[in-house]
Amino acid sequence: MPVKFGIDIIIASAPSWKTKRIGLLTNDAAKTNTGVLSRKALIDAGFNIVKLFSPEHGITASGADGAKMLDGIDDVTAKPIISLYGEKMKPTKQDMQDIELLLFDIPDAGTRFYTYLWSLTYFIETAAENKLKIVLLDRPNPLGGNFELCEGPMLHESVASFIGRFDIPIKHQSTFGELGKYLNTTQGWHADLEVIHCENWKRNAMAMDWHLPWVKPSPALQNVEACMLYPGLCFFEATNVSVGRGTKHSFEWIGATWLNLPAIAMVWQNLLREEIKIETIPLSISQSNGEVQETKGIRIKIIDPSQYRSVMTGLLLLKLIKDLHPQDFKWQSYPTQANPSGENHLSLLMGIPNAQQLFEQPLQIWLQHITKLVRVTHWQKEISPYLIYQ
Repeated sequence: MPVKFGIDIIIASAPSWKTKRIGLLTNDAAKTNTGVLSRKALIDAGFNIVKLFSPEHGITASGADGAKMLDGIDDVTAKPIISLYGEKMKPTKQDMQDIELLLFDIPDAGTRFYTYLWSLTYFIETAAENKLKIVLLDRPNPLGGNFELCEGPMLHESVASFIGRFDIPIKHQSTFGELGKYLNTTQGWHADLEVIHCENWKRNAMAMDWHLPWVKPSPALQNVEACMLYPGLCFFEATNVSVGRGTKHSFEWIGATWLNLPAIAMVWQNLLREEIKIETIPLSISQSNGEVQETKGIRIKIIDPSQYRSVMTGLLLLKLIKDLHPQDFKWQSYPTQANPSGENHLSLLMGIPNAQQLFEQPLQIWLQHITKLVRVTHWQKEISPYLIYQ
């Protein structure tokens, strides 16, 4: 039986507030389970949407990673769009002047450094500050809700940013509804928050178990496999190793012109062949100077998604590639609208200060250190009062 999202439930239930003046934070990745854009489905059902807000990647969910998104008018609904990934990340008091209720519907990728969660937190804060009700239309976590697959590190407040505002694990195994309730309480906002639950979702079900087509939450996560690999391969953004952005294998592939593929294959054979399969394939990668370069690399396939430790595997691949290529491997900045200098990107992703220094340790010491950081057994207990699904 297909999963029903919060959007499907709310349209069928016709709540009393549907005629209020509603501000909706959404994008094109937010659809009903029959594939209709949420904002169109809501308006067609008589919900009084007067203004739209959009996150990173814009209302179309197709903007480039980290690129500034502008305000505009929505082609689908003709409603004004306020960008929350441009001049500001949080709506202003002025934005709220003609709004009586806030509504949120955006799918997640299940990873702390995916920015839609942090747009949600600013939306909840805005609701609290303006004494508005906020309704969150929940969706399942595409990585499932099995807490045995949670992975840290947790977030140190000194490296809080728009890719990690608060102290949760990298792989949190929770829904936006659950995280919204948790943060609304623990951050002391106490907004009037209502979560519209999904139906037909069990915690262990990942996106491929929903009996629904995959909808890209953003351009680079083109399929379920990329979404599952993303929590581990995203760390390569802080390096001169490509993750295949702009190709059909983004976040399923890593590569560089200088990779020693036989050495990587040997390490894989000894350390990682229970977790992943690899195949060596070159991709044409656009360089910063605009040139396209044939780049050698490895495509990664997960052997058992229900057991896969994406953060640990990604960090181990990063450490091994760094150690195998001492002359060629480099750390580098990753400028975005949220972090214009692009500095300190690995620390912001990992949630720990001075993350690059960790990778200077010998492999065995590094492994002991990282294993402790990735293990976050306390998280399930901490989030449990706010859980919605079994």
